[in-house]
Amino acid sequence: MLENYAFPGGMMIGTDSHTPNAGGLGMIAIGVGGADAVDVMAGLAWELKMPKLIGVKLTGKMSGWTSAKDVILKVAGILTVKGGTGAIVEYFGEGAESLSCTGKGTICNMGAEIGATCSIFSYDNKMGDYLRGTDRADVASLADSIKQHLRSDDEVYANPEAYYDQLIEINLDELEPYVNGPFTPDLATPISQMAEAVKANGWPENVEVALIGSCTNSSYEDISRSAAIAEDAMAKGLKAKSEFTITPGSEMVRYTIERDGFLDTFDKMGGVVLANACGPCIGQWARHIDDPTRKNTIVTSFNRNFAKRNDGLASTHAFVASPEIVTAFAISGKLGFNPMKDKLVNENGEEVMLAEPKGLELPVKGFAVEDAGYQAPAADGSNVNVIVHPDSKRLQLLAPFAPWEGTDLRGLRLLIKAFGKCTTDHISMAGPWLKFRGHLDNISDNMLIGAINAFNNETNKVKNQLTGEYDAVPAVQRHYKAHGVGSIVVGDENYGEGSSREHAAMEPRHLGVRAILVKSFARIHETNLKKQGMLALTFDNKADYDKIKEDDVIDIVGLNTFAPGVPLTVVLHHSDESTHEIKVNHTYNEQQIEWFKAGGALNVIRAEFAK
Repeated sequence: MLENYAFPGGMMIGTDSHTPNAGGLGMIAIGVGGADAVDVMAGLAWELKMPKLIGVKLTGKMSGWTSAKDVILKVAGILTVKGGTGAIVEYFGEGAESLSCTGKGTICNMGAEIGATCSIFSYDNKMGDYLRGTDRADVASLADSIKQHLRSDDEVYANPEAYYDQLIEINLDELEPYVNGPFTPDLATPISQMAEAVKANGWPENVEVALIGSCTNSSYEDISRSAAIAEDAMAKGLKAKSEFTITPGSEMVRYTIERDGFLDTFDKMGGVVLANACGPCIGQWARHIDDPTRKNTIVTSFNRNFAKRNDGLASTHAFVASPEIVTAFAISGKLGFNPMKDKLVNENGEEVMLAEPKGLELPVKGFAVEDAGYQAPAADGSNVNVIVHPDSKRLQLLAPFAPWEGTDLRGLRLLIKAFGKCTTDHISMAGPWLKFRGHLDNISDNMLIGAINAFNNETNKVKNQLTGEYDAVPAVQRHYKAHGVGSIVVGDENYGEGSSREHAAMEPRHLGVRAILVKSFARIHETNLKKQGMLALTFDNKADYDKIKEDDVIDIVGLNTFAPGVPLTVVLHHSDESTHEIKVNHTYNEQQIEWFKAGGALNVIRAEFAK
């Protein structure tokens, strides 16, 4: 099948779940964990299980309030957060070619939220325009000269059912804006049904904060369309009723939109421009709220809206929409507002409607920047020394993890049985914790503090089997480690979805967790666990999840004959002295088993280079 499938634009490996953004420029761009990237930088082979192909055929052309963001919001609703796992998603058709290059990037960027290996568009004129508009005309000319090779063959597009493992068709003429959430990016509601959904679900109707920008939706086109809405609103006697923040995605974007007056527009509307950073998307901002326990609603144009993701508050209902819809929500202050038909009352008591947004794909005057903030590495790094003060609270040199003992793992304690969604944000929370990302021991104090304990439905409260008392997850695990006791974490479906955050695998390894046993894994997190020398296991029978009891002592048997495709056995020793044996599966190949035995992939690389 792949003989007819051309991989346009080459391939890129990046250490972030937003690496797939480059699919908007026709590239196979795959987000991986840091250890995978180390392999590539060290000149070693990088491997990936052959992905399936999901085709998304786009017909028609968007207009009005609909934007590229709404394509991926609808696709997320169709495929769910795990429907793209193990697959490359290709967007094609006349509708795909009508989208701006940065619009394509938005769609590919958020493809990580459906579990996709990556997403991609074939090379077209919109990509050429963007390359020329960003001082890469030579690349555009080269791509134009071989354009026919930077797309799938004609017979693929003529008969897509024969070439894709799954086919989705979306008519952009009929697509309406979507609002996804709360608490998950795949709960998709068309804007026409949002008011009804708000009432039916009891979601807080007042939008307390509306946030646009960050990695996903801070392109010139996004900002110009949002600014057009703001200009129109102010001309009609309206201003923001919600807090409104704007996070430029880069200094080049920030400088250009300031030059062209958009930031001044947002300021007059009542908006606040934040630093060029992830910012609120990962909880790094000043959230203003009178009562942190009060149910409340925020709406963002980001990718992720897991519980506590944006502000650390379990009470916050976060929704995801396009920058245009988020801006409209900021002006109306209501979650059920539909700018396509609803009127607003201005400061003179008049009923007015917001005009459809209009924007520019690229700045007429071109992009500009004085200091992009990039500092090139030293031309010769041989004399560069990394010196970390031993008393530093934010930096710590890594020590190699210990190799496998060569025996089955027996007497493990159950640290936590996580219930429901357990993303990398639940496993290693962001926000203020990111100041410790260079210090493994300190950041490990956030390990699994967001996961819900299946036995008491609480977060960060688990039973210490050695004392019988309940305590914070990291505290219990540190107690186990101090007493030489290993542990195991049990999880639900799609464990580890979300950011590629490698700390979510490193922290359990550092604190002495020996295995993660779940119903299913998100791709990047499973690989990260393998790289750190952890056992990443799945239930052969998902119903066996229910057999795990709070006081279980657990053995993992069969490691002396650990081999690809051969299941292992987990023995549950219950507190009533009964036992259960359950079969568990794994996806380790020979190389990955060596990582486990050596105590991690870095130990293998170190040994190979020592030779």
